[in-house]
Amino acid sequence: MILFDTKYLQLKMTQTKDGHQWVYAHRPNVTDVVVILPIINNSKVLFITENRPSIDTELGNRMAIGIPAGLVGDERQGESLIDAVKAELLEEAGLVADKIVIKSKCIASSAGCTSETYSIAFAYVNEYKLKSQPIDDGGIIIKRELVDIKNIGKWLNEKQNAGYILTAQMLSALYYLKEEIK
Repeated sequence: MILFDTKYLQLKMTQTKDGHQWVYAHRPNVTDVVVILPIINNSKVLFITENRPSIDTELGNRMAIGIPAGLVGDERQGESLIDAVKAELLEEAGLVADKIVIKSKCIASSAGCTSETYSIAFAYVNEYKLKSQPIDDGGIIIKRELVDIKNIGKWLNEKQNAGYILTAQMLSALYYLKEEIK
């Protein structure tokens, strides 16, 4: 049952197997979310600083550290994960990947709160050269930063100690990076 409906988000209610009501968020026009870890010249990762209204409202003027990401199928019906990775990487980072590898599919972002899932992709970029001017996504993306792969842990700790929020999607993508650079 739909309790509240907007163009991009619904609040729905269902019953659990034992008969309790469960309320959750659902994206009606989306098949998945792509989360993209841009790896530049096999030595750096591109991170983005975001001003997310939900974090800002609930936690008070705090920025989030993430990586490029986007909805699959919301604006381009029938698009594949690879097509979504290409489009979002160009939109949010201004980059074109030399190689794209899907590392994991259908990860629950917050299974108790939303039906949304995401897939993790690595976008290998041989040279950091903008192919187009990246968008700020309606004022959401504040800054882009290249961080040496060897310094990511230290950099993220510094950001978190300075009050930044770390996104779960970014951290899960870094798990796969750790696996790759052993």
